[in-house]
Amino acid sequence: RSSRVVEIQSQMSERAVELLGLPEDRPCLLLDVGCGSGLSGDYISEEGHYWIGMDISPAMLDVAVEREVEGDLLLADVGHGIPFRPGMFDGCISISAVQWLCNADKKSHSPPKRLYRFFSTLYTALARGSRAVLQLYPENSEQLELITAQAMRAGFTGGMVVDYPNSAKAKKFFLCLFVGACGTLPKGLGTECADGEELHQAKFTNERTRFRNAKGKSVKKSRDWILEKKERRRRQGKEVRADTKYTGRKRRPRF
Repeated sequence: RSSRVVEIQSQMSERAVELLGLPEDRPCLLLDVGCGSGLSGDYISEEGHYWIGMDISPAMLDVAVEREVEGDLLLADVGHGIPFRPGMFDGCISISAVQWLCNADKKSHSPPKRLYRFFSTLYTALARGSRAVLQLYPENSEQLELITAQAMRAGFTGGMVVDYPNSAKAKKFFLCLFVGACGTLPKGLGTECADGEELHQAKFTNERTRFRNAKGKSVKKSRDWILEKKERRRRQGKEVRADTKYTGRKRRPRF
């Protein structure tokens, strides 16, 4: 794999774990759906959490074994369901995998049924109050609707978080799902113009509260996060540029 692909995968894994809003005072057990060679798992391990990865490809899991990843690995088709006991996981992430459930590779495959089987068993396997964050590349809005509808039918609340909706290259879709407790949907990155106007978000995202994670920390790279970081540097006696109204402001996509 090219280093660029690895870098993008790592960034998306980091963002997915951030959107889970995990408690920072204890290690969690996470499920990685479509774990591939374990790149997301590496990040989960670095953050001090434990993970189990599922993938349909024996070749990819062989690579994960060769790389000596720290998580446990399971060869399985998630369209058949998540085979773990109820409430076992503190969260679930998935990078670029869930859209494959929309393909009917065999005559017996029904995408809505496979999606429902996946989401309903995932809902059961997750602890109450936890989240699943699934990054995906939908082919079109119909596919997005199908996936979201089956997730809601299975009992999840939440919706789509879209990072950088105005950029063709950087735009990323994260289906952010809540189990039990109905949380506030996090805000997509890059959704504010320079003058603070909101950009049009994806269909499912209508809650627009500023997102701080479970421990009340500001989202990475946000204005609050930058100001807090500068304040910490000042307290350490380091030289820091003065705060202005431009601090942490997103540039427009083009001048």
